Amino acid sequence: MAESSPELFRVLPRQVDQTLGAALRQWLSGKSWSEVRGLVRGRRVLVNGNVCVDAGRRLRLTDVIKVLAHPAAPPPHEKDVRIRYLDAQVVVVQKPAGMTSTRHSEERHWPQRRKQLQPTLDELLPQILARKDRGKRGGKGARRPVRAVHRLDRDTSGLMVFARTLVAERHLVQQFRKHATHRRYLAIVRGVVRAQRIQTRLVRDRGDGRRGSTTLPDVGKTAVTHVRPLEDLGGYTLVECRLETGRTHQIRIHLAERGHPVCGEKVYHQPLFGPAIADPSGAPRLALHAAELGFEHPTTGEPMRFETPLPDDLREFLDRLRREGAKRSPPRS
Repeated sequence: MAESSPELFRVLPRQVDQTLGAALRQWLSGKSWSEVRGLVRGRRVLVNGNVCVDAGRRLRLTDVIKVLAHPAAPPPHEKDVRIRYLDAQVVVVQKPAGMTSTRHSEERHWPQRRKQLQPTLDELLPQILARKDRGKRGGKGARRPVRAVHRLDRDTSGLMVFARTLVAERHLVQQFRKHATHRRYLAIVRGVVRAQRIQTRLVRDRGDGRRGSTTLPDVGKTAVTHVRPLEDLGGYTLVECRLETGRTHQIRIHLAERGHPVCGEKVYHQPLFGPAIADPSGAPRLALHAAELGFEHPTTGEPMRFETPLPDDLREFLDRLRREGAKRSPPRS
């Protein structure tokens, strides 16, 4: 492996279901098991754009592995999780980028040691809330699980609500199912975007293992995104996306299919037929942020509304694009 640049590898059919460590030994000839494990534990291995610190992860045919010349940034810590609202029924939190919302179904039976490598938000929240409870009461705080009613992608930052009781979970789930919640996202995307309402039917596999839209009748689930440009950045656009529905990866898919992938996109930057759309933006991560969240309180019926600005990494990225765009724009006469 060249030390000055990352190495990129794609899983071969014969490597499907092999462990990441075993495949790395094949790709990185001359590396010992201890050296391979050191690369993984040292945050120098990405799987599909995400840091993987588990050498025992089983590979799929669609996985893309990158070995970095230098360690990736450390994962977010529980101190990066900000509680915005808390009562006996719900907790509203500000999720940092890089943290998974909930444990994937196939990972729920992992041993605790593996789970602790990269804890999820729903696993961290109970201990955060228990500590807050201990601080208020001066005694022991019970660690009670929270209940996820929606999700944000791993690299998306912003507002989420979790239920703390079964009653709250039922009410909130119904609100999300009926699209009665308010969700507004900010995204920085490639190209010049016009205001539009995007409606398609999304399927889990568009033909290459990725989610996408279909034109087949009565197939997939209806997805509607309202897009409004907020600022022209000279080759990029800051946009507002309001969800009418909330399908998995909906905003990312809809914008990419219109030729405007989110900066930092690593999954939907390539159309089903055609070359990948280049991303020279230098985005620090997926430039998508859940800026507003609104719902009806599950027991009082009170309208709840929360807002949060762009986090520092995206704000600095936005400022850089503004400066670069200003340099490219000709002076006005």
